[in-house]
Amino acid sequence: MIDSRYLWTVCIVLTLFYQTNCECPKIYNRFEWSARKAITSKQLMENPPPYVVVHQSEFGSCFSVQNCSKLVRRIQAYHIDHNGLNDVKFNFLIGGDGTIYEGRGYGIHGAHAMSYNTRSLGVCLLGNFKDVNPPDVQLKALKDFLSCAAADNRITADYHLIGHRQVDKTECPGERLQTVIEKWTHFESNPPDSSQNKLY
Repeated sequence: MIDSRYLWTVCIVLTLFYQTNCECPKIYNRFEWSARKAITSKQLMENPPPYVVVHQSEFGSCFSVQNCSKLVRRIQAYHIDHNGLNDVKFNFLIGGDGTIYEGRGYGIHGAHAMSYNTRSLGVCLLGNFKDVNPPDVQLKALKDFLSCAAADNRITADYHLIGHRQVDKTECPGERLQTVIEKWTHFESNPPDSSQNKLY
């Protein structure tokens, strides 16, 4: 006969398992937002990456899948056609409604932070956060995304979270967003410099 305490323990573990997995947000893949094909791509030098670099888009904000998909396509076009890059700069982008969009994706060399492109995941929050805070739902999506990425070994479990301004001469990710992430557990206040500074 099975001990009732054992069954109770199993029930608790299963409940926690499913609750944890339910927190992982949906990621709209490149096909779903009608991305252009990347000209070329290459793998990260450090994978899973130990750093996550947070950005703002400065292209405006969006609050629906339709509008955010359109904005992400616009950003990709600008990065390819105007900046001469191989694809959208970022690995992932998050809309004002909390929807997440695959940019270059996991494990791919980005073009978002000069000295960290080979060893980081670049996540861009769509909007300008110089004078306004990101919506709570957008911040929650970022937190949930990072938790799931760490649990799935897409980034290191002890990853370091930094704002773009900490490693490049820029105001990105905006004063308000920078202030928010500085209070988060994985925030790294003094990231080391690197000579790996090629955009790709």
